[in-house]
Amino acid sequence: MKICFPVEEDGGLDSPIYGHFGSAPGFVTFDTDTQRTGFINNRNAVHEHGACNPAAALAGAGVDAVIVGGIGHGAMLRLMDGGVSVYQAKDGAVKMDAENFMQNKLTKLGGNENLCGGGTHSCGH
Repeated sequence: MKICFPVEEDGGLDSPIYGHFGSAPGFVTFDTDTQRTGFINNRNAVHEHGACNPAAALAGAGVDAVIVGGIGHGAMLRLMDGGVSVYQAKDGAVKMDAENFMQNKLTKLGGNENLCGGGTHSCGH
């Protein structure tokens, strides 16, 4: 399974999770089967609030799940509509939350949450 984390820069498993999915400069991917990481640039990082489509940056990357600190409702629904599960980060670091994911310790979001602007992260809007 390939999971994805919004990050400011590619530090692999040592990357801190970026506070807002939509404006993250990039995404670290982690394959739970091979234990390999990758990086995807978010070409849609600069956006008007509510008008981003970072899910497009992940298109074709084979991502099964994203683990976020914060995400807007629209972006979450677009991911879910594309078959990508969304989970709330627990520790805020890629390595720790990858481990939390593999141990089923993260909360799967159902689409009714709006984690952007809810005080759970600093998305800068």
